Amino acid sequence: MSQDKTRSALDWFEIPVHDMARAQTFYETLLATQLRREAMGPQTLAVFPYDEAGVGGCLLQGSSAPQPASVGTLIYLNAAPSLDAVLARVEAAGGRVTTPKVMLPGDMGCFAHITDTEGNRVGLHALA
Repeated sequence: MSQDKTRSALDWFEIPVHDMARAQTFYETLLATQLRREAMGPQTLAVFPYDEAGVGGCLLQGSSAPQPASVGTLIYLNAAPSLDAVLARVEAAGGRVTTPKVMLPGDMGCFAHITDTEGNRVGLHALA
């Protein structure tokens, strides 16, 4: 079976939340960006900025949304240009660093794990 080498394994992600306002403020503060609020049926979304050709994702609140989780699938958000700068904002924004900065081999960068205001385990990655 031939694979299209231009495709990414990931197209979209959703981070479930209990309190959209609190979670949106957390991620906007953490990543120093604005999320776009949208309604989709009975669910409320706060969409992370993304290039239409790239991977997108959102915070998700609603009756059919899964519960926040501290175990299971782990997504990594882009912490560019500096993981240190993002990690410095975690606790002030209401989250907790659970795995401090880890350097990866070669020029793969570094990562850390955090717990957000909703109890989700989330990874952060940057090249510096």
